[in-house]
Amino acid sequence: MGDVLVSARGLEVHFPVRGGGTGGGVLRAVDGVDLDVLRGETLGLVGESGCGKSTLGNALLRLVPPTGGSVTFDGTDVTSLDRRGLKEMRRRAGMVFQDPFASLDPRRTVAQTVSEPLEVHRLRSGRRERAARVAELLELVGLDPAVAGRYPHEFSGGQRQRVGIARALAGEPDFLVCDEAIASLDVSVQAQVLNLLRRLQRQLGLTLLFISHDLSAVRHISDRIAVMYLGRIVEIGPAAAVGSDPQMPYTQALLSAVPVPHPAKERARERIVLHGDVPSPSAVPSGCRFRTRCPYVFEPCDDVDPALQPAGAPGQLAACHLHGVEGTPVTRTPEGVTAEP
Repeated sequence: MGDVLVSARGLEVHFPVRGGGTGGGVLRAVDGVDLDVLRGETLGLVGESGCGKSTLGNALLRLVPPTGGSVTFDGTDVTSLDRRGLKEMRRRAGMVFQDPFASLDPRRTVAQTVSEPLEVHRLRSGRRERAARVAELLELVGLDPAVAGRYPHEFSGGQRQRVGIARALAGEPDFLVCDEAIASLDVSVQAQVLNLLRRLQRQLGLTLLFISHDLSAVRHISDRIAVMYLGRIVEIGPAAAVGSDPQMPYTQALLSAVPVPHPAKERARERIVLHGDVPSPSAVPSGCRFRTRCPYVFEPCDDVDPALQPAGAPGQLAACHLHGVEGTPVTRTPEGVTAEP
């Protein structure tokens, strides 16, 4: 782990908004994201529903076209690839989708589903070789190869997700995007899938982008955590640092909502309740996009959009004026927040 495998710079994904009597506009799903995914790591991407996590994951694989910025994969500019180059890149970059039933063709058997990438990318030459590889992949994800002739409706949700993981691994990828891969599963099955992903990451040397709104799951599986709010990364750093000492008020509020599996500690813990609704991505506030809900808002927040800057532990960055406005230190007191002269 160390060098960068996937990198985004100023990445934007905007969608036109029409109708509704508003005269149109732009929905800023991803709005100027700078992000590096290191080779061999698991990067957790967390945030509320609608903050742009899935769109960002899709844009890194160019499943949705970026409207601005750049994405590089192993040094190659993804945004400029032709059809042939894109096909090769997607062999090395797979995706595990949120709904394991909707992402599998109900008319195709498990063997047909898992072997499709082998045929498309010509990774195995004959039917016997493909069948043998399918059996290997099913064993790898914890399924009996004897189920290869069955259809998706014959499996439980966790088993279907294992089939989806086997399909994603068929192309022998370096990079895997897991988009809410455990969201639709029972809690006990979630733990099994998380442990499977951790084992596969170590065994195959994969690089993972694990997208979820479940902070406890993200802390369990990730080496680093990136927090997203309204189309932008607002905090990123080592999982232990972000999980124990968050530097951005939004991250603090997210962590305060995670239940503690201890009755006494659960009763004693202090919740941070955010007031107001998340602004629309088509009407992003000026200045800091979190200022409309932040309990520490002060003068610079209205006009200056904070950039990610060092805060907390080594390698931890936060986009918050509490850590200085253009190099000016700040003081936080019970009466409010002020910039020092």
